[in-house]
Amino acid sequence: MSNLILFETKQVRRLWSKEKQRWFFSVIDVCEILSETDNPRRYWSDLKRKLKNEGVNELYEIIVQLKMEAGDGKIRLTDCADAQGLPSQ
Repeated sequence: MSNLILFETKQVRRLWSKEKQRWFFSVIDVCEILSETDNPRRYWSDLKRKLKNEGVNELYEIIVQLKMEAGDGKIRLTDCADAQGLPSQ
């Protein structure tokens, strides 16, 4: 199975977790698609800070860091969520 899927013309990185038996998706890739931002890393960073300031603690129960290949070919820890943890709209 591929570690990339397409949403319209954008790629979303994903990784199968044998331990949890489900797919995990790069939150930054999803942020880029849903927000249409030019800087998805900054968008995600600002959103995490805002949620933390508002007292939202559940975020860290949903997000896991997994090693994924970045655009430059290097493997890096990436914030990921499964389909239940991602927004549906």
